[in-house]
Amino acid sequence: MKIDGRCHCGYVSYEAEIDPERVTVCHCTDCQKLSGSPYRVTVVTSPDNIRMTGNPPKVYLKTAESGRTRRQYFCPECGSPVFVCGEDPEKTLWGIRWGSINQRRDIRPKRQMWCRSSIPWAVDGLKDLPAFETD
Repeated sequence: MKIDGRCHCGYVSYEAEIDPERVTVCHCTDCQKLSGSPYRVTVVTSPDNIRMTGNPPKVYLKTAESGRTRRQYFCPECGSPVFVCGEDPEKTLWGIRWGSINQRRDIRPKRQMWCRSSIPWAVDGLKDLPAFETD
């Protein structure tokens, strides 16, 4: 599936080819802290399948609980998270942050990971809350 996306301000933008079956919800504490949310949704793809169409993102190196270094890419202007990959950006899969994808309504998660860190109300408690179309 062909997608395109950008950060919130549009400084960083890209096009990519993804497999919609490779969309994951991550409940790890790193994703919670880095996103400011109870989980983060990411789709993985080969670095060869991503083409930058705007300015380059900035990278933050984070050592994960596993001991591996994770490269967190974000917009240097607005701070939006855009990508993640392992230590070698040319050889490891890249994760595209779901919120940056323009076609995100068409991309549904297929699995979850790091569920030991999941927040119970975020997994099954939202359906019972009052919901409004706009604020």
